[in-house]
Amino acid sequence: MRPLPTEGTEKPLPLDTLLSSDEPAAFALQNPKAVASVLLVCDHASRRFPSSLGTMGLDLAARRCHLAWDIGAGELTRRLAESLGITAVLCEYSRLVVDCNRQLNDPGAFLEFGDGIVIPGNSNLQKDDKALRANEIYWSYHNAITHEIERLAKHGIKPVFVSVHSFTPVMKTKLRPWEIGVLWDRDRLTAEMFIQDFRDEGFVVGDNEPYSGKAPEDFSIDNHAESQGLRHVGIEIRQDLLHHETGVARLAAIMHKIIASLPERISATNIADSA
Repeated sequence: MRPLPTEGTEKPLPLDTLLSSDEPAAFALQNPKAVASVLLVCDHASRRFPSSLGTMGLDLAARRCHLAWDIGAGELTRRLAESLGITAVLCEYSRLVVDCNRQLNDPGAFLEFGDGIVIPGNSNLQKDDKALRANEIYWSYHNAITHEIERLAKHGIKPVFVSVHSFTPVMKTKLRPWEIGVLWDRDRLTAEMFIQDFRDEGFVVGDNEPYSGKAPEDFSIDNHAESQGLRHVGIEIRQDLLHHETGVARLAAIMHKIIASLPERISATNIADSA
């Protein structure tokens, strides 16, 4: 059965509805009319829960921690979209409702337990519960990304697909030495541009670390970029670099320079490859 809201704080919605009419849409879209050769996406930009799910049985600390969202990633994505004048698509609901960077049949898509925290709102979910979340949030978000790629294609543009995430400084008691991770699978050349530029800025950069772009848990890039032959990269920023205004501003300025340089550098690479 679907988890009910906390008693006395939220009013249950009909069982066939997840989002009420006065709640934000599943996704936010910045610069929807921009005609640029880079598209930004952020799968875990928000820690918001639909009011129909209440607190999902979690206390405030759990709802604010990294388990619910990628801390700082959404703000970084918004700043980049604004400063560069490019389109960005951001998911507006917590990954604990449904993880938009997972296949729907992946156990992590509706996480029941993580980092020592039980998520009561995801216990014993029925097919209808999962389908409702998938229809109203997961596919709404991914359909918005598809629409933007198709819109740019009408202008003759195959955009570089840049997916923005953040990661915890510690995983299972082990310190992670990387400050930034650059994830890739089939597009090594674009990844190398980010790796070198970040290293030139003095960062400790992981090449497919702390996660690998070759792993199956990167649905957004697999589904939207690799399947259509788009240049692509996944960027992971360690959260202690993004949980404050100064850090977001610093990373936004550095990534602005890298992303702004991509069209010319990629064009030069394409010319060299065809020579």
